[in-house]
Amino acid sequence: MAKKTELFDIVDENDNVIGQAPRSRCHGDPSLVHRVAHVMFFNSRGELLLQKRALTKDVQPGRWDTSVGGHLDPGESYLAAAYREMEEELGIAGVPLTFMYPSQMRNDFESENVRTYLARCDGEIRFNPEEIDEVRFWSADEIEAALGSGALTPNFEQEWELFKEWNCRYPAATGEGIAFCAGDTFPD
Repeated sequence: MAKKTELFDIVDENDNVIGQAPRSRCHGDPSLVHRVAHVMFFNSRGELLLQKRALTKDVQPGRWDTSVGGHLDPGESYLAAAYREMEEELGIAGVPLTFMYPSQMRNDFESENVRTYLARCDGEIRFNPEEIDEVRFWSADEIEAALGSGALTPNFEQEWELFKEWNCRYPAATGEGIAFCAGDTFPD
């Protein structure tokens, strides 16, 4: 049975859908801007879950990346994609997500419009071995030490800098750690 061609919505700089293209064209042609949802997944100790991308992945195999990241299906919302990808990649469902910020990832290989969400959970993680070789929680100090070493994807390194800026704007009420809220947008 032939593998189904994965299609992405192609968007303009304002994130308006202007067409569709197969994944194989989007990866390798940075003029084809497409959509991606990320989830930064923390435990109660404030450590960030990172996933080590499977060696079979076509982009950045074997490198540590954002907790959850995935392309939107045509017509899908960023939030729906974040929930779907969290379940597909980590086996986690029903954990509230809070929108943090939009961003644009641009490089010589691809162009993505990204929406990043925040989640916290100490529950069981059952990662998908077809997409992920390993997961583990990292402290901020461990992440800082790994920056620029080649262990982390360039997209995650950009995401980490965006997250640190966001976390400075919205510090936790205690003055330490990460600010979490109960709503679906931040701040409530």
